[in-house]
Formats: sequence, structure tokens, C-alpha cells
Amino acid sequence: MSIFKTSGISIKGISVCVPKQIKSTYDYNHISKEEQELFHKTVGIKERRVADDKTTCSDLCEKAANYFFENNITNRENIDIIIFVSQSPDYFLPSTAIILQDKLKLKKSVLAFDITLGCSGYVYGLSVLAGFMQSGQFKQALLLCGDKSTISTFEGDKSAYPLFGDAGTATLIEYDKNASELTFNLNSDGSGKNAIIIEHGHSRHPYDSSSETIYEPEPGIKRAKKHLALNGQDIFTFALKEVPPNINETLTAAGKNKSEIDFFILHQANKLINETVRKKLGIEKEKCPSSIELFGNTSSASIPLTMCFGLEQQLTKESLTLLLCGFGVGLSWGSVVINTSELSCAKIIEL
Repeated sequence: MSIFKTSGISIKGISVCVPKQIKSTYDYNHISKEEQELFHKTVGIKERRVADDKTTCSDLCEKAANYFFENNITNRENIDIIIFVSQSPDYFLPSTAIILQDKLKLKKSVLAFDITLGCSGYVYGLSVLAGFMQSGQFKQALLLCGDKSTISTFEGDKSAYPLFGDAGTATLIEYDKNASELTFNLNSDGSGKNAIIIEHGHSRHPYDSSSETIYEPEPGIKRAKKHLALNGQDIFTFALKEVPPNINETLTAAGKNKSEIDFFILHQANKLINETVRKKLGIEKEKCPSSIELFGNTSSASIPLTMCFGLEQQLTKESLTLLLCGFGVGLSWGSVVINTSELSCAKIIEL
């Protein structure tokens, strides 16, 4: 258990960009019509957005970030830090955040680096920025979260291919000495690394000809070692074991009860997991907005995407107390209690 509190930062705005291309579950011909219906009903995904071959996650994040400059919400000179949270960087090296410093035309004194995390990445990214900014030396920052997960899934793998969508997000964060306290609770368990993994293509197993060999680990599931492999049962077991106590611990540390939280924004893993977690915690359905039906599992983008998709009106007009919770690949999970007030929350942008 790693619980800590920070203060001095507030979220000023959130912007989300998704690809224009829509892939429907009902067009995925590797499963039967009955399986398509069951997938939509239980996993919750009707369609998802898929980037074309030339578009990267950083392109989506760049478009989302430019919303703040083009709409005079801030200017480029104000940005002191960029953090890019993703598992689909532009290159093996250099860091994508540094490339984005140039593409976004930000000053050279900006602090820029990547964090390699997926589903828990938004909460972790907020915690890192809070640590940098709470002293007041850095005034504004961009947290760029997202993934192009579809680049690593194989169409013949029915356990992973229809699950993931692509998205990039930008969150504008500023130093605010009057901001209320943030309470974080971050955790990790590397013994579960095989639950979601791409085995080949990096230092442990460099890419070679065997990385392309298609194998069939289970009937109806085909992939190569260069593709993302997902064990749905292990993820389900992990989520039910770890997420509810993590949320309860975070609430206790923040001195809040569930009735004092306006909305619980969970990572959009799948409908079955999220609904089971919600019911186990005894949270009303209307307090848990969802985006998974139209966007799929969008990795570290799913929390800010769900905020803009499901809560745009409330976030732009009201002051809210939110609990954000990310969980998944690693295994890695974490929650934070934050307060927001009249955010600049853009309608979802298409690229």
C-alpha cells in the first residue's frame, strides 16, 4: 500500500482526440453472430476507433493538446512540463515527449519525458506531475495519455483484437496554491506480468523471424509473439481482488465516504469487470459513467475520455469531487480523489 497526499495543483482542462475510423463488433467475422451479440452484451463494446497506419498515439495527443492553444485557454509559453504516458511511443528511442516538445512548438526549457504505463497511467501521471508542481516552481503542465493499442493486436485473436480502441488525450494542469488536497493510492505487482504482455520486440526477446510465427494457444485464438497476448481470466481475478480495496483505502485516507464522491471514473477495462467492481463497492450505476460501448478499452486514455464523453456538462459547469481509478497491465493499479471546478472540457475531437 502506497498512500500519499499532495496539494497545490488543479486540472484546468481536458481534451480528447480519437481516429475517425470506426470498427464495429458486428463486422468482426472471426466470431459468430451469436458471439458478436454476447460480446456486445457482456464486454460492452459495440464499436471502437482505430487509427490508420500513418497515425500514431502522439499525433492524437498533439491534436488534443493544440485545443488548449487554439482556443486561448493557455499559450505555449506557459507550459513548463510535458509527460507522455503510453505503451505505443513513436520510436524505440528517443522519448516521444521530447518529440512533442518540438511538434507543439513549446520552449526548450520545458521538462519532457515518457512514462511507460497503460491502464493505470493517467493516475500515475497525475501523481508525478503533482510531485513536480506542488512547490510552485512549475506553473503549467500537459499530461498526454493514450495508446494506439490496435497496432499490436492480431485480427485472429478474438480475446484481444475486438477489445481495444485508439485514443490520445491532453490534460492541462496548473499550479494553484489554493487547490484542495489530492489523495493517491498507487500499487504494482510484477508477478502478474504475463496477464497482458507483448513478448517479442524488446530487450528480453529481440525481434527475429520467430516473432512472426502464428500459433494457436487456444481454439479460436491465433497470434504471434510480436502481438499483444491477454489472459482475460487473470485480469478479471486481479481486478476483483485489488480494485475494490484500493478504492476503499483511498476514500478512507481522503476522509471521504462514497456518498461524498460525485462520480467514480474507472478505467474502461470491460463492462463485466467494471460492473462487478461497481456492485462489489455498492456504488450507484449513475455514479459510474462509461465510454466503453463506443470507444472500447483505450488504455491510459480511458479515464479522461470517459470524463469528456460522459461528464462534459457537469465538468464544465459544476464543482465536483471525483475518484479516478486505473488498473491493468503490469500489473499496476491506483486511485486518486480530486476536486474539479468548471473545467475546460472539449467535445471529443476526430483526426
